[in-house]
Amino acid sequence: MLKLLIAPLLGVLAVFGFAPFYLYPLPLLALAGLFHLWTQAPTARRAALDGFTFGLGFFGAGVSWIYVSLHDFGGMPLAAALGATALFCAVLALFPALTGFLQSRWRGSRAMRLLVLIPALWSLSEWLRGWVLTGFPWLAVGYSQVPVSPLAGFAPILGVYGVSLALAVGAGALALLAEQQQRRGALVALALLAGSGLALKQVPWVVPVGTPLSVSLVQGNIAQDMKWRPEKARATLDTYARLSAASRGQLIVLPETALPMFLGDVPPAYLDQLAQLARQRGGDVVVGIPEEKAAGQYFNSAFSFGSAPSQVYRKYHLVPFGEYLPLRPVFAWVLNILHIPLSDFSRGAEIQQPMSVAGQYLAVDICYEDVFGEEIIRQLPRATLLANLTNDAWFGHSLGPWQHLQIAQMRALETGRFMLRATNTGVTAIIDQHGQVTRLAPVFTATVLEGSAQGFQGATPYVRFGNLPLLLLLVLLLAMARKFGR
Repeated sequence: MLKLLIAPLLGVLAVFGFAPFYLYPLPLLALAGLFHLWTQAPTARRAALDGFTFGLGFFGAGVSWIYVSLHDFGGMPLAAALGATALFCAVLALFPALTGFLQSRWRGSRAMRLLVLIPALWSLSEWLRGWVLTGFPWLAVGYSQVPVSPLAGFAPILGVYGVSLALAVGAGALALLAEQQQRRGALVALALLAGSGLALKQVPWVVPVGTPLSVSLVQGNIAQDMKWRPEKARATLDTYARLSAASRGQLIVLPETALPMFLGDVPPAYLDQLAQLARQRGGDVVVGIPEEKAAGQYFNSAFSFGSAPSQVYRKYHLVPFGEYLPLRPVFAWVLNILHIPLSDFSRGAEIQQPMSVAGQYLAVDICYEDVFGEEIIRQLPRATLLANLTNDAWFGHSLGPWQHLQIAQMRALETGRFMLRATNTGVTAIIDQHGQVTRLAPVFTATVLEGSAQGFQGATPYVRFGNLPLLLLLVLLLAMARKFGR
């Protein structure tokens, strides 16, 4: 019975590799332990069970903020929120369970299984998790390696799932070492991974363009339970006007839905004031404002005002049940339980151009969109900077905001661009092209984060080709495993 606890405990251990802990060797050790369990499992059913319980521990600890969003801010009753969170984690745990089951059906050398088959299946399962039913790629293990690990060097070429593949190969090598089999090959694999990653970190994939830009990221710290109350709207507008006026940047960025009313309801004088403030500095302000284009059609949008003509970005990748209701005839009852304002947005265009603001081209994404790297690159290589406008107040005092920050660090590293994160309650940050946080605002504080951002031009291999090279590599690895299996 105690053996059944090993896999879920390994799953929990892996979570400490992610932000805010950044203990990046722990996922390597956790996966090595899981892979060892898989190769020792007497049956395919047992391997699937180990994968499933690992997933329960991993997602149960790692995305526990789902409960906070549903109960604390969505108004879902305690039992229902606990049940929904548990069910969600159980569904996610099916992916490592399937990986464990499939690897157990293969017959061949232990080295081939641990260094080729399992890593390829693991990376493929993460990619599928980021795609099936609109995708939930949160906690892909590759994120845990940003920015310090040598394996982060693979991000500009193969993206986060490529980093996951490298991590899984390293875990397989460790499992071989622990089993005292093929030690020389395992050591060679580990040395090649670390050495290649470190070498790739030195490659200048992009080049600077223009001079560094002064930026101000405004964090209003508007409590989520107060944000949408009509009687609080004036105070919210005043907060953002006061903080913006106190800022010093040529480019000012406000969070997602910073102004909690439709664009048509915002006093024109207020927008003129923001625009005039930006024009005085020869720059622009970018602010999140919901937009109603027609009756029943509204968008989660970001607008620019200032020296350049006003531009708009409309969110494309919406959050199921949070921003739109899938299969409305089936799930309409959900809206009667969750008290989420503006929970049925319309989707923006799939392909949108970066904003031309403050002398740079700014690729804007809103909140959850930055989890999808292959969608971010649609505005590149034209874009010279990235900006994520988000409202992570839904996560409360949980791991969620910090994990979201690390996701943004990966996007910066994949694209070779500075990432500007403007959030409502945190974590507001300036991230450089190497995925390093250069400036960080205190969470749950009304403040302005001042700093500078350097624009870059050029394209990393990931910007040019997205996930295609990684998927082709996975097909090659699986074909290799099939050829040498028996």
